[in-house]
Amino acid sequence: MNQIVINSLLLGVYFAVLLAIGWACRRKAADVNGFVLGGRTVGPWLTAFAFGTSYFSAVVFVGYAGQFGWRYGISATWAGIGNALIGSLMAWDILGRRTRIMTQHLDSATMPDFFAKRFGSPALKLAAAAIIFVFLIPYTASLYNGLSRLFGMAFSIDYAWCIVLMSVLTAIYVIAGGYMATAINDFIQGLVMLVGISAIVWATLASKGGLIAALDGLSRMTGPAMLPGGEPTPGIFTSFFGPDPLNLLFVVILTSLGTWGLPQMVQKFYAIKDEGSIKKGTIISTLFAFVVAGGCYFLGGFGRLFTNVLNVGPNGNPAGGFDAIIPKMLEGLSPMLLALTVVLVLSASMSTLSSLVITSASTFTIDFVNGTIVKQMSDRKQVLCIRSLIVVFIAISAALALVQYKSTSPIAFIAQMMGVSWGAMAGAFLAPFLYALYSKRVTAASCWACFILAPAFTLVGVFFRDAMPALLKSPINTGALAMLGGLVIVPLVSLFSRKPPKELVDGSFACYEKTAVVPQSTALGAETQK
Repeated sequence: MNQIVINSLLLGVYFAVLLAIGWACRRKAADVNGFVLGGRTVGPWLTAFAFGTSYFSAVVFVGYAGQFGWRYGISATWAGIGNALIGSLMAWDILGRRTRIMTQHLDSATMPDFFAKRFGSPALKLAAAAIIFVFLIPYTASLYNGLSRLFGMAFSIDYAWCIVLMSVLTAIYVIAGGYMATAINDFIQGLVMLVGISAIVWATLASKGGLIAALDGLSRMTGPAMLPGGEPTPGIFTSFFGPDPLNLLFVVILTSLGTWGLPQMVQKFYAIKDEGSIKKGTIISTLFAFVVAGGCYFLGGFGRLFTNVLNVGPNGNPAGGFDAIIPKMLEGLSPMLLALTVVLVLSASMSTLSSLVITSASTFTIDFVNGTIVKQMSDRKQVLCIRSLIVVFIAISAALALVQYKSTSPIAFIAQMMGVSWGAMAGAFLAPFLYALYSKRVTAASCWACFILAPAFTLVGVFFRDAMPALLKSPINTGALAMLGGLVIVPLVSLFSRKPPKELVDGSFACYEKTAVVPQSTALGAETQK
C-alpha cells in the first residue's frame, strides 16, 4: 500500500479519536475548576501520562535527541535517565503531595495565583503571569518545527498545511473538553509514544546489524581531542560520560530539574485525585520517562552511524543541521513503522501543545484579566475567556512557526528555543515554589529576585552571546545555571529580607496539620500502652 495512504488512514483514525474524546468531555468543562483542573479528580494513570506527554514533545525526539546524541554519543542516554529519576521520580516525590495539599487549601488553580496567596502579594501574580505568557510562546512555536522534517518525508503537501491542521485539531478538543479531555487524550498519545519509540529503536538498530554491531560501529568513530593538542579519541562516543561531560551535565540539569518549575508540569499535581494516585502516578511517570526519554536519547546516540545519508559538512556537523539527524535515521523504516513515527511525533507535539495553551490561557485569564482588566468575572465568563485565549495562543504559536519555516535565516534550532523558555521559567519559579511548600521563612523579596534575575540572565545569554564566556554561550547552560542559582538566591535573600506575616504563613501551612483518617494498611497508628 502507498506510504501516503497508510499515513493518511492512521492519522484519520487518530484524529477521530481525539475529537470524539473532546466532545465527550465537554460537560466536565463547564466551570473553571472543571475546565482547568478536571475537578481535581484525575486518577494516577491519566495524571502520570499527562505529566509525561507534556514533558516529552517533538523537541525532545527530533531536536534534543538528534543534537545531543550527535555531540555526546551513547552517553546522551544520561539525559533520559536524569529525566526519569530527577524530572519524574523526584519531582513527584518531593512536589506532588505537598503541591496538591497546599494549592487546594489556598484555592489556587495556577502557579501565579499560588504565589499571590502564599506570599500575600497580588503583584507577584501579575509578574509570574507575564513571565509565563512571554516565555511559553517560543516553546509553543518550537513544537511545530519538530514535525517539519518528518512530514516532508511522509507527505507530499506543504508543511504549512500541517501546522494549520495540528493547530485546528488541538484547539477543537481542548476548547471542547478542557483539562479532562487533554488528560484522556494524553493517555492515548502516551501509549502511542511508548509503542512507537520501542519499535523505532529496535528497527533502527536492526538496520545496522543489531545492538552489538551498532555499538561496534560507533566505537570506531573518532571524537574530538580530549586534551588541547591531543589526538582525536576512537571510541569516545561509546564511553561512559562521552567527549564533553561538563556540558552533558548541564543538559541533564536543564531537561530534568526544569520540570520542577514549569507551570504546565507542576499544575498536573494540582488536579490529582488522592494519596494513592500520587504513589501510583510516581511509579507510572518514572517508567514512562525511562522508556520514552531514555529511548529517544539512546536512539540519537547512534546518529553518527548514518553519516552516509546525513551529508556531513566540513565543520563535522550535518549539513541540514542537528534537527535533520533523527528524520534521516528513520528514512529507511518500513511504511507502517514510518507511519507510526509520524503519529508518534504528532502525538508528542499535540499533547505538549494542548498542555501549554491551556496553561497559558488559564493563567492569563485567572491571574491577569480577572481582577485587573475586569474587576470581577463570573465563572462562566472566565471559562469563555480561557477558551477564547486558547484560540489566540494557538494562532500566535502557529504564526511564529510559519514565519520560522518560511524564513531564509531560521531563528534557532528547536533545542535552543526550548532551552531559553525552560531556563527562564524554571529559573524564575523552581526555587520559590519549592521552598514555599516546605519553609515558612521564604519571603516575597526572594521571589522577586528570582523573577527578575533568571529571565534577565537567560536573555543576556541569548542577545549577548558573543560577549559571554565559552561556558555560557549555550542557552542550555545558562538555563541550567539559572535554575541552580535560584536554589541559592531564595534562602540568601530570605535571610536578609523582611519576614512574611506570621498569620499568613501559619494559615498557609495549616493544611499540613489537618488530621486525616486513613486505613491502618496505609499508616500505622499509635498503640495504647498497657
